[in-house]
Amino acid sequence: MAELELSAGVVEYEDTGGDGPVVVLLHGVAMDGSLWRHVVAELRDGHRCIVPTLPLGGHRRPMRPDADLSVLGVARLVAEFLEALDLTDVTLVMNDWGGAQALVADGRDQRIGKLVITSCEAFDNFPPGLPGNNLYASAKMPGGLNVAFTLLRFKPMRRLPVTWGRMSKRPVPDAVMDAWFRPLWTSPDIRRDLRKYVLGVPPKSELLRWAEALRTFDRPALVAWASEDKVMPPEHGRRLADMLPQGELVEIADSYTLIPEDQPEELARHLREFLRHG
Repeated sequence: MAELELSAGVVEYEDTGGDGPVVVLLHGVAMDGSLWRHVVAELRDGHRCIVPTLPLGGHRRPMRPDADLSVLGVARLVAEFLEALDLTDVTLVMNDWGGAQALVADGRDQRIGKLVITSCEAFDNFPPGLPGNNLYASAKMPGGLNVAFTLLRFKPMRRLPVTWGRMSKRPVPDAVMDAWFRPLWTSPDIRRDLRKYVLGVPPKSELLRWAEALRTFDRPALVAWASEDKVMPPEHGRRLADMLPQGELVEIADSYTLIPEDQPEELARHLREFLRHG
């Protein structure tokens, strides 16, 4: 893992290198860049894949105590990450976490050449569905996140609808999920960072303004949504594709939200085609 010192702290990332088109892939809450491991394996031949681990709970290095880790704060950190690596004409891909949509509304999307939105938070679905509501309730209680993630040491708990059962159709391998949760199990500072994020969701009016701003994104955009998603409504994918001036929609069958886990080869196929012709 490479690392980069940014205003909020040290961000670790994977970079496959090479001089192919740059694809930056973003993950969601309580996971890390390994979410994209299968997709990167499909794309790395011919593309430079860069996968940062965002400070959303799966990060190993705590952020500075005064870091802005609100949804917008983390989105701005993504913009800072692109700038620090001097990346331009980037294809930005997001799954689960929808905060990167705020980059357009915040006027920080100049380095993005193409946008790929795969099943993720959108409109006012922040935090999303049953798992998001459960996480928000835990974050509001003193010690709540510690209790919530300690329970996830017990593997049957991971497949409940209020935890990860509706995030992927097939269980994420235990070793992968253990690595995602270990920072939250072992570090009060990582739990502090996640709590700041979960409680840093803006009002509904601001979330809807972010979505509306996508109408100004005049570059190629792909919306890839899980047709059976239980957490991110498939209707949201259709609405996003309609809002984006150059938006196109593909629906991916036999998958829940974490398409990179459930259908990585299918998602990679759509990404390759979009990168070639988008």
